[in-house]
Amino acid sequence: MLLPILLALVGAIVGSFLATLVVRWPEGRSVVAGRSACDGCGRPLRAWELVPLVSALGLRGRCAACGRRIDPVHGRVELACSAMGLGAGLVAPWPEAAAGAVFGWLLVALAALDWRHFWLPDRLTGLLALGGLLSAAVAPPGVADRLIGGAAGFGSLWVIAWGYRRFRGREGMGGGDPKLMGAIGLWLGWRLLPGVLVVAGMVGLGVVLFRRWRGEAVAADSALPFGALLAVATYPAWLLMISVEP
Repeated sequence: MLLPILLALVGAIVGSFLATLVVRWPEGRSVVAGRSACDGCGRPLRAWELVPLVSALGLRGRCAACGRRIDPVHGRVELACSAMGLGAGLVAPWPEAAAGAVFGWLLVALAALDWRHFWLPDRLTGLLALGGLLSAAVAPPGVADRLIGGAAGFGSLWVIAWGYRRFRGREGMGGGDPKLMGAIGLWLGWRLLPGVLVVAGMVGLGVVLFRRWRGEAVAADSALPFGALLAVATYPAWLLMISVEP
């Protein structure tokens, strides 16, 4: 049980950095320069206020000085990354588990950026794609399956986006979604991609129904962060693939 616990702890630390990235990057602020500070009063945060997960729970999600609510994305990303590390450590040995944890952490960052800003940065998607190729050295599937998956993933969503634009006269999918699907294919190979698309669609339907249940106005052209839905559907597929691999 040491490996899952270790990856869960590392995941919480990585999640703290990724949450900062999710908040600062879209605003054009440096992710690495400058001390972390409260967005309300601007007071630099002390070391004990920056402990992943623990500080958020201890402070009940609020700044210790001004009482302003801390952006919940910090706790959510830290928790998600910790869960990704734990899951990878439970289903795979080292170094396969480490590769899977990195896969999950990058998916969390991309999902959070897409959910909040409808933005899938090429640099982050490219890093995910590169990791997919490199991880072939320590985890299944093979390189050929991954390359086919990358091409099929990108090509399938690109064709769907092109067809929608061609026949509806407007954009129906962001340009980052095909790239993300291609990067996912480089991790999973081609066999699991149809299932990922089906699950992502079902999750999207669940989101729409939940919004309607809350009384929100949902129209046929209401935008959903499809990249975030893909990320949610992808990591369970990786866990399943690794757990049943002989």
